Amino acid sequence: MVIIGKSYDLEVTKTVDFGVYLAAGDLGEVLLPRRHINNTLRKGDTVHVFLYLDSEDRPVATTQTPKACVGEFAYLPMVASTDVGAFLNWGLDKDVLVPFSEQHRPLEVGKSYLVYLYIDKVDQRITASSKVDKYIDDDEPHEFKPQQAVDFIVGNSTELGYKVIINHRHWGILYKDEVHQRISFGQSLTGFIKTIRPDGKIDLSLRNPEVSGHEIRDKHALVIHNYLKSNQGYAPLHDKSDPKQIVETFGMSKGAFKKAIGGLYKKKLITIEKQGIRLLEE
Repeated sequence: MVIIGKSYDLEVTKTVDFGVYLAAGDLGEVLLPRRHINNTLRKGDTVHVFLYLDSEDRPVATTQTPKACVGEFAYLPMVASTDVGAFLNWGLDKDVLVPFSEQHRPLEVGKSYLVYLYIDKVDQRITASSKVDKYIDDDEPHEFKPQQAVDFIVGNSTELGYKVIINHRHWGILYKDEVHQRISFGQSLTGFIKTIRPDGKIDLSLRNPEVSGHEIRDKHALVIHNYLKSNQGYAPLHDKSDPKQIVETFGMSKGAFKKAIGGLYKKKLITIEKQGIRLLEE
């Protein structure tokens, strides 16, 4: 099922002066405006797009990549305050609204906030909430296993370390005495399940302490591979990127990153482009 707030590879059904129309399942034909087309698309071509509603509540497509899809958390800057709430920049031309009723505390222009994206039941628009706790159910069962690679977002700090959101679904703890890099609120990282406690609470690690140095390099490749699968198959990082960006994104050194992408490239799992790395279809 094709729904608003997600990304898809959709087929072009017809071209018009102002863009192309795409086959979007139950949503019917959806317009991809001309301004979002970087090259010539023809009927039968496939293009990767994100779907949302335009100002007239019609489904519309864009080739811009949002910082999060519906059902996910993201750390976003506030850019405007209005009489209906706060607007955050989430990577699209059209900002996303945080209604006053969904603000954990009043939001301020210029600051960034951790929010959850959902579809408002009244107008069906993509909306954000800074009341993140109500969108995480710790009683929901999970199938995590020790040493499993996962993505997580740093939610806040505690006396023990950092409280993080795992795979946009569950809370976990990353202990500060095991962190040897700068960690900031809202940062997205990839790490490993360390322990699942008897009460179901989850402990995390940025590295898998059970493996050797050679195996760790393989784990770095797995971290990168999992990140690409969770981010539309692309990461805007390469062997000449700023080491700080690599650490903040993947939790590994630039040297480890270069070895890992080299291995993935040799296995024909990724391509290395001028501006980043891209996952090949498996």
